[in-house]
Amino acid sequence: MGKDLEAAEFAARDYEDPPPAPLVDPEELGKWSFYRAIIAEFIATMLFLYITVLTVIGYKSQTDPALNGDECGGVGILGIAWAFGGMIFVLVYCTAGISGGHINPAVTFGLFLARKVSLVRAVMYMVAQCLGAICGCGLVKAFQRAYYTRYGGGANELADGYSKGVGLGAEIIGTFVLVYTVFSATDPKRNARDSHVPVLAPLPIGFAVFMVHLATIPVTGTGINPARSFGAAVIYNKDKAWDDHVLHCYLLSYLKIISSNFPFLTCVSVH
Repeated sequence: MGKDLEAAEFAARDYEDPPPAPLVDPEELGKWSFYRAIIAEFIATMLFLYITVLTVIGYKSQTDPALNGDECGGVGILGIAWAFGGMIFVLVYCTAGISGGHINPAVTFGLFLARKVSLVRAVMYMVAQCLGAICGCGLVKAFQRAYYTRYGGGANELADGYSKGVGLGAEIIGTFVLVYTVFSATDPKRNARDSHVPVLAPLPIGFAVFMVHLATIPVTGTGINPARSFGAAVIYNKDKAWDDHVLHCYLLSYLKIISSNFPFLTCVSVH
């Protein structure tokens, strides 16, 4: 009798891969949930850029010698990394049930290649994320115009002493770490198999963002999010910010290569 119950329990937890999302799903366009998800991605990306860019500018103003700042003061790189990772944790937690909590075109594109979202949803998400990033940086500039211009607008720029090849490599690896963590943390097959190990998906995703920022802030300022880099470059609108933004434009092509060569990444799903 005990063996029968045990077998029934395992059978109940057995898992089948969900069908791939359709390439084009016209029915989505008639659903309010689709537009609500787009709005959620826009608002989440706007808040993400607003808080994190303010943190970057605040740190630079606190350590500016011209303002009698303390070079060892402010939140430091550690605090900036926490701001980015913490905001991703909070925003993914808030929007996961609405839009899936992407907040990053690289994540959306990776999920599209894995057939977890349709082409229509992927395109609309990426547009909403880029517009949200622009609005978030625009709010920072509107509230703190002098500081925004003086301290670089939080735009990603390659640090002195590093080549563009090194910067591109740092962004590729950092983006891979983030996207890989997203796939792993939201894999329903893993949740069914390892149900004894509870995983709050936003937590490892936020920690991945935090760790990548610690490693790559001194190199590129850490992009790993094309919307974050694009929004800051649009509002700051300086030549170096645009020139170095090219580094982040290669990431989507890289994700396509990863998806093609590592098919196990496409076997997982997201909410």
